[in-house]
Amino acid sequence: MAQGFLLISFCVAFLSIFLFIWIKKDRRYESSKSVASAYDDWTSDKLLEKLWGDHVHLGFYGLPPKKIDFRYAKIVFVHQLVKWSGLDKLPPGSRVLDVGCGIGGSSRILARDYGFDVLGISISTAQIKRAKELTNEEISCEFLVMDALDLEFSEASFDAVWSVEVGPHILDKQRYADELLRVLRPGGVLAVADWNRRDPMQGELNILEKLIMNQLLNQWAHPEFASIPQFRNHLKQSIFSNTSIDTDDWTHQTLPSWLESVLEGIRRPEVLFALGPKAFLKALREIPTILLMWFAFSKGMMRFGVFRSSPK
Repeated sequence: MAQGFLLISFCVAFLSIFLFIWIKKDRRYESSKSVASAYDDWTSDKLLEKLWGDHVHLGFYGLPPKKIDFRYAKIVFVHQLVKWSGLDKLPPGSRVLDVGCGIGGSSRILARDYGFDVLGISISTAQIKRAKELTNEEISCEFLVMDALDLEFSEASFDAVWSVEVGPHILDKQRYADELLRVLRPGGVLAVADWNRRDPMQGELNILEKLIMNQLLNQWAHPEFASIPQFRNHLKQSIFSNTSIDTDDWTHQTLPSWLESVLEGIRRPEVLFALGPKAFLKALREIPTILLMWFAFSKGMMRFGVFRSSPK
């Protein structure tokens, strides 16, 4: 009896602490500084890098989704977006801007496998420092700390602009669209992939969905998600628009990534133990949000949108 009571008490205490850690709002969006701070923190302890490799973005599993290695799926995603966007039609030496480059995983693939001259930018000082450390001098990759809403380049500076899973961290999505197109040369290639909410025209969020959405925003420094049609309109209506915009929905092709993200921690427990108790608690904190993301994407509350330029 006493042992059973102690076990129940331990479980209740553990769940209480776990819930307290998760509902904390210390990572909710306040400004671009809160986004930079969150990514500095995620990068400095190397938790995500050790668990997930060079890429924080989702993987591509095909349609219907196939069972493939978690990290390899992320590499496949890069090549699929290159092919879908038409980036592979550009000649080697083309100048490509990677907006929100993380620790440089996609930038290195674009430079190494396609011969592009890639410049990656991130608002996170820690990410840029780590991207430089991981990049071989033999490939044409540079990295700079820079705000996506204030790109320090003249108009039409790049042959292609690449941006993956950046939009949710940005409040002014029209300005984000404007900056992407401002630095893209006429006839250049735009390749964007983002987490998007269900379009309001397809039904407003119900009470449960609003509660879920609130957590998805607060936990990962997101001010708001745009729907696929909404962001397409931002691109179309930009004062710098000189191209048509095509979109597609890759929700089902990327959906396995969420559960695989959790399973990767189970497959690599030595990583969590090696990084210490703080990293272990942080990993636990991420699990409910990841599972909510899986639920939201699987139920149609969230969608994974891709966007590309196309000749008018």
